[in-house]
Amino acid sequence: MDVDVNHYEVLGLPSGVEGAKLTEKEISKAYKLKALELHPDKRPDDPNAHDNFQKLKSSYEILKDEKARKLFDDLIKIKREKQQRQSQHDSKKRKMMSDLEERERAAFAPDPSVKARKEEERIAKQLKEEIERIRAAMLAKKESPASSAPQRETKQSGGGLDKDKVLKVSWEKVGEDYTAERLREIFSEFGMVDDVVIKSSKKKGSALVVMATKDAVVAATGSVCGSLSNPLLVLPLQPAVATEFPSAQRSAETNHISNLVGPGYLAYEDSVLQKMQMAAKRQK
Repeated sequence: MDVDVNHYEVLGLPSGVEGAKLTEKEISKAYKLKALELHPDKRPDDPNAHDNFQKLKSSYEILKDEKARKLFDDLIKIKREKQQRQSQHDSKKRKMMSDLEERERAAFAPDPSVKARKEEERIAKQLKEEIERIRAAMLAKKESPASSAPQRETKQSGGGLDKDKVLKVSWEKVGEDYTAERLREIFSEFGMVDDVVIKSSKKKGSALVVMATKDAVVAATGSVCGSLSNPLLVLPLQPAVATEFPSAQRSAETNHISNLVGPGYLAYEDSVLQKMQMAAKRQK
């Protein structure tokens, strides 16, 4: 039991290296002071006063004995060294555990180069999908007029369309191109437009513009419409009879148009278009 007691502390003295340097006189003085404090006569209400006083006397006797004190000092020294070694061991152990955890985290952490490569592949894949989508949309837009126009024309012709209310419009595929909405906007200046059907090729664009009245067809026929850099050639699908024109010269020209069919009509159309383009250039 006395082996586990720190006898220096019982007397209120420092232990370890400082305790080993204390003289016998200093120990005796400390004992006397502590005995006055713990004497049972001084503590009548303390049931442990007698036991505490006995422990004090026992510690004093051990420290007063030279051999016993030497052994006790050696025991304290060994215990302190053991405690220091244990503390150092625990510190090293904690450091090893910390290093191990750090290596494990580094081992399982994603490689930045791998992450960058995956991100590059993901973006490249998305870009490829977008390019394919754009190409498909361009192809569908390119094929749409050629496929849809004949169907609409068939529907119109089958429903008893009045050809006197239809304009044939053509233009060269240079500069500004024309859409159905743009043609509707242009010819609405002459009257109400019922429908616009575009039929285009690679070199030349053409369309049928269905007007609401015959007067609108007459007003638009032969006019210079559209962009000056790419004017529209406007002709009636059904050429007017000679009586509709007051002058003999206009009548003769109308009869000439009425007699043009097939290649002759196309040649006349190209000639008028060239004249209109030359006039537009002179205006610039």
